[in-house]
Amino acid sequence: MKIIISPAKKMKECTDDFPADRFPQFLEEAEKLCQEIRKLSFEEAKALWKCNDKLTELNFHRFARMDLKKAAAPALLAYEGLQYQHMAPVVFTREAADYVGKHLRILSGFYGVLRPFDKVTPYRLEMQAALQVGEKKNLYEFWGERLYQDVLDEDKTIVNLASKEYSKAVEKYLQQEDCFLTIVFGELQGGAVKQKGTFAKMARGEMVRFMAENQIVKLERLQEFCALGYRFAEEYSTEKEWVFLRRGENGHNIQK
Repeated sequence: MKIIISPAKKMKECTDDFPADRFPQFLEEAEKLCQEIRKLSFEEAKALWKCNDKLTELNFHRFARMDLKKAAAPALLAYEGLQYQHMAPVVFTREAADYVGKHLRILSGFYGVLRPFDKVTPYRLEMQAALQVGEKKNLYEFWGERLYQDVLDEDKTIVNLASKEYSKAVEKYLQQEDCFLTIVFGELQGGAVKQKGTFAKMARGEMVRFMAENQIVKLERLQEFCALGYRFAEEYSTEKEWVFLRRGENGHNIQK
C-alpha cells in the first residue's frame, strides 16, 4: 500500500528534528526544471508562480542560488502547510516514522515523488504551473507516467489523500487491476457532499497520523478514523471513494 499526499507551498529552510537520509529519486529531472526556471525573467516567474512581488523575489533568488545536492531538510518536515501541521511528524514514534517511510509518498511538481525523509530544498512549483520544458507543454506531460510507476507497489493499492491537482498526475495512468481509493472529507450542502479546503487539509494530515500510529495495512481500518469530528459515511461512499462527513457536537452531520 502507498499513500499519496500533496506538498505545501510554504517550506522551511532546514530542520534538525529528523535526519534526511537520501536524495530524491528524480533529482536529475529536478535539476532540469531548475535550469528551465532560471531562464525566466522576474515577471515571467511571477506569472508562473501566480504570487505577489515579495514571494516572487524570495523564490526567484532561491532558484538562482539553488544547489540540490546541498539540500538537508527531510521532505516531511520541510513543508509547513495545515496538512503537515496536523500530521505532526516531529512527535512520531520510531514505529510511526518507519511506517510513513515505507508507505507515504509526497507528489511534487518539482521533485516528482518524494519519500518522507528525502533531502529537499525550499522551492515553489505547483503541478499545474504552465512551465514548458522542451516539447512538454506542462508538468503533467513532463512527468508523464513516472509518478504512477513510482508510487505503485506490489499490491497495487494507493490511498489517495492528495488534492485533484496532484492526484490526476497518477490517476491518468491507472490500470484496471489497480486499487485507487480516494478519501473525501466533506460536509453536506443541500444533500450533496462538499469539501472545504481548510478542513480537508487538516483531516488529510490527521489521517496520515492515524494510519502511522496504528500501523494500518488493511483498507477497512481506515473507516475507524474519527478526528476533527469526521466519521465514515457509508451511505455517501462508493467502492473507489470513501466519504467522511464532519459532525457537530450533537453528533449530527454538519449541513449548510
